[in-house]
This record gives sequence, structure tokens and C-alpha cells, in this order.
Amino acid sequence: MKIYGLIGYPLSHSFSAKYFNDKFQSEKIGDCLYLNFPIETIEELTQLLSEYNDLKGLNVTIPYKEKVIKYLDKIDDTARSIGAVNTIKINRINDSIKLTGYNTDAYGFEQSILPHLKDIHKKAIILGTGGASKAIAYVFDRLQIKYIFVSRNPRMDNHISYPSLNRRLMDECRIIVNTSPLGTYPDVDRCPDIPYEHITGKHLVYDLIYNPEISKLLEKASVRGAKVINGLLMLHLQAEKAWEIWNSDSYS
Repeated sequence: MKIYGLIGYPLSHSFSAKYFNDKFQSEKIGDCLYLNFPIETIEELTQLLSEYNDLKGLNVTIPYKEKVIKYLDKIDDTARSIGAVNTIKINRINDSIKLTGYNTDAYGFEQSILPHLKDIHKKAIILGTGGASKAIAYVFDRLQIKYIFVSRNPRMDNHISYPSLNRRLMDECRIIVNTSPLGTYPDVDRCPDIPYEHITGKHLVYDLIYNPEISKLLEKASVRGAKVINGLLMLHLQAEKAWEIWNSDSYS
């Protein structure tokens, strides 16, 4: 049996296990199983790898996309540029284990947002500064879309605080992407503290959250006439890219 899985904490919100196990069933892949591994600290990764000898690959979610890097033997160029890893390929040779890190979030986000971009979408607001936000920024750099990060604790030149969001910035930045976990199941009544009254029909609001399908952020933005997108298609796209990485000799 080949085992794949997801590390993060908590994992009650994640659809990854269902996605992959449904895939295995529908495509009649009988020798694979996908499990959730809700590890409370990244240090538990070492023990996990020793306990599951048939573990072939891992996805990585909040809060370990950056913390996991120090445990890897190799990291591909895209993940290195982003500074975050969400996919690990595990190669076992005799008694040794080689871990290679990749980032498929960028691929999933770019492919899912491209069909919705218009000429008016030249600047973006990225809510949150964790590992996922770095993949979003990487894509915006590729697409030549300017962006600012909004953080509870701004530390960089292109970081601002939530109270700093005003009408001018909201008018200029017609893409809003939430990379924070606010609003994820079971805390479905929570949402980022932004001035929703300045959202218009010209805005494209993308929430990486997919559970619930319509987050409180998307609900509020939709009422204002914005185009809204959740993260479910991004999940599917990045998952398929991860599957390719795990099962292709083109990836070390």
C-alpha cells in the first residue's frame, strides 16, 4: 500500500483526504491511501516518517509551509523563490530518506484566477502574510500585478495594518485575496476586518478558504456586487499537480 497524506494543525477543515481517496476509488487506483496527519508541532514530522514506511508523499498546510523547509533535503526553484512548500516527495533508498519540497499552490492559484482577470485588475490586496500568501505574491509578480500585504503585525515595507485600509486603497486595488484562515470551518462567522463598504462591482474577491463554500468574506463581498471565488478549484488543481510530482520520474 502506498500512503500519501497531509500535515498541518488543525485539519478538521481540509477536504484533501476526501479528494484523493475519491480519486483513488473513481480511477480504480487500488494500492493507495491518503491520510490526515494533524501534528501539533513540526518536530513530529521525523517520528511520522519513521512510523509510516510506505509514506510516498505529503501535502503541507497551515502552519507548516515555511517551517517544514528546514527538514527537507532539497527544494525546487519555484518553492525556493516563494519561500514556502506545500508538497513533499519522499524517496526511500535502502535505509535513507530523501525529502524534496515543491509548491503547487502557485500553479493552482494562477490557473484558477486567470480566467477572471480583466484590464481593470492591475493591483491587489493580499490578506495575511503566511506561507500561502507568498505563493499568491509569486503569481502576481509573474502576472505583473502590483500588490500590498495586509497584516496584523506589519513588519515589511509592503505590509500595512488592517486599520490602514481606506477608500483610496480599496479603489486602487480591485483584487482582494484572503490567505488567512479567518472564516474556515468551524469558525464560519468570522472574516477579515476590512472596510467592506468600499467593495464594488469592479472588485474580484478570492478567498483561499473552500470550507465553507461561501465564506463570510465572500458573502459580504457578493452583496456589494463583487465577483467572488473560493479556493476549491485551486485545491483540485494543486492536488493534481502534487499527484503528478509524486508519481513522475521527472521530479526527483
